[in-house]
Order: sequence, then structure tokens, then C-alpha cells
Amino acid sequence: MFGKRKQPPIKSLIAPGTTIEGTLTFGDGIRIDGIVIGDIRAMDGKPSMLFISESATITGAVYADHVIVNGCVKGPIHAGDLLELQPKAKIEGDVFYKALEMHQGAAIFGQLRPASYVEPEGKPALKLAAIKLQGVETPSVADKLAAG
Repeated sequence: MFGKRKQPPIKSLIAPGTTIEGTLTFGDGIRIDGIVIGDIRAMDGKPSMLFISESATITGAVYADHVIVNGCVKGPIHAGDLLELQPKAKIEGDVFYKALEMHQGAAIFGQLRPASYVEPEGKPALKLAAIKLQGVETPSVADKLAAG
């Protein structure tokens, strides 16, 4: 597509059957097929890509430029550029993104927060008006159609 920059190469792999506990910091690209319990953060100042495969489970916050999810994430996702949710993605947390691509079957149990979203200050309170009709006869739908 227009304006797309070259994706960083995937240089690291967390294999199936591997569990990592604690904060994981990476550069360039990383693919996770195992389990990570803790936050995942891309290094600042360099383009980054994180691929979370169908067999992966992440429990913690995720921070990267380009995030591709086809597994389970229990925590917020912060995608600086693009968040891609593939068909088997399951997110239990809020997602923050600049651009979002979501395939049929992907699920988000949280809020979607685009990068351009600004929380309004002092949200206006909604006031519901209750009208009590006493002795007033309202015409039925059939009467309105007949008068039509």
C-alpha cells in the first residue's frame, strides 16, 4: 500500500512449549508461539513488529509499532502504527492503535481507542425527560395510518 514502510525482519522466536515470566523487550521483529506472562515492549527509536501466533498466550501489556495477533492476549495492546487481528485473535483488554485491520472471527473484550481519539473533558450529562400523560388520549398507529 501507499506510504507503507518496510517491515523489520523477525529475528527472535519464542517457541511453542516455552514460557517466559517478566518483561520482554525486543528490537526489530519477534514471533511468539509460546506463553509470556508479563509486558512485551519494543525498543524505542526503531521500527518494530510483534507477531502473536495462534498457539501463543500473552498475559500483560503489549507495546509495538506493528502488532499482528492470531492468539490470546489478556491485557492492553498499544500499536503505534498498525494492529492486525487475524481470525483466531482473542483480546481481553483495551486496544490503542493508529490503524486497525480486523478479520472475521477476531474478538475484542475491551474498548477500541484510535490514536486520534481525545477523551472529552467534562462530558455533558444526559437528561431524560419523563412525560406523564394524564387524561390525554393518543391515537393508535392504525388511526394515524387511516388519517394519513
